[in-house]
Amino acid sequence: MTQSWWVYLLVCRDGRTYAGIATDVAARFEAHSRGKGAKFTRSNPPVRVLGAQAFATKSEAMKAEAALKKLDRPARLAWARLTWAGMP
Repeated sequence: MTQSWWVYLLVCRDGRTYAGIATDVAARFEAHSRGKGAKFTRSNPPVRVLGAQAFATKSEAMKAEAALKKLDRPARLAWARLTWAGMP
């Protein structure tokens, strides 16, 4: 069984968003929450996951993450609504 890579979008305590990739979004969110994630989330702790999308390879996920980070805030939020629709 192949492992999926996920691109995820978090909203942080200060209202800004953070995009990243992981194989386990829940575990990565917990790491960010404990201050063990990216430098950005150490000073801006995440509040919740806004959206996530699975990719077959790390390379695909990294390309999608880079594209997501180039979007303005309204477009990132729209991405989150579309990708998170129907997810638990």
